[in-house]
Amino acid sequence: MQITSAQLKLIEDLLPVQRGNVTLSSLQVFNAILYVAEHGCKWRGLPKKFGNWHSIYTRANRWAKNGVLDRVFSALQESDIINIQVDHVSLDSTAVKVHPDGTGALKKNGEQSIGKSRAGWTTKIHMVAADARTAVTFALSPGNAGDAPEGRKLLKSLEKQGWEGTHVIMDKAYEGNETQQLVLALEMLPVVPPKSNRLTKWEYDKELYKKRNEVERLFRRLKGFRRIFSRFDKLDVVFLFFIHFALIIDSLISVNRP
Repeated sequence: MQITSAQLKLIEDLLPVQRGNVTLSSLQVFNAILYVAEHGCKWRGLPKKFGNWHSIYTRANRWAKNGVLDRVFSALQESDIINIQVDHVSLDSTAVKVHPDGTGALKKNGEQSIGKSRAGWTTKIHMVAADARTAVTFALSPGNAGDAPEGRKLLKSLEKQGWEGTHVIMDKAYEGNETQQLVLALEMLPVVPPKSNRLTKWEYDKELYKKRNEVERLFRRLKGFRRIFSRFDKLDVVFLFFIHFALIIDSLISVNRP
């Protein structure tokens, strides 16, 4: 997979201007990062056709630590490229196993959402999705963190953002009273089945609930990138960089696709 100059042009103005003796274009750097994201290779394993691997790594690392792609992703959401107009969103999480490179590296400064669960060292990606291609917001937590508390943090970020009246589709991990009360307090509508041990059960829209698979399909798309299927990076900012990158690339490629 590669992106074209026409596709990159949609976001080129959002990227930092490179100063000095710059030998690599933004298009070369984007396609090199795409190669690393897809194949999960080390930076020094980049084919020579992409240029100097260290220059590409340096620029990508700088973008990650400066939150460049976070801002690009937000800008795309505000434009017509990522157009979020739905009557429902889905909330869920997925676990990502951490590669030994992500756990055995020397100590680094910065947040590291890595925890030990039954599956070993893992990270969780918590996400609110508008459909099978569109993420609204997401965050990381250690793999041993509970889904509901982390999900509530994401939902709170939607407060006063124009989501009032939207249905929030969730599985049974989020059916607790605290989560449902929060959804209602945000003037949104919970769509979640009760657990079997609930003494008082409630009705929910079973047809709408079927759309919960949209967030699962989005996770599947993201995990098509080897750098997201496994976490190779110790610092959250770098792993988040690859998630933002994958979402941006998918949006750019989808612009002219039905």
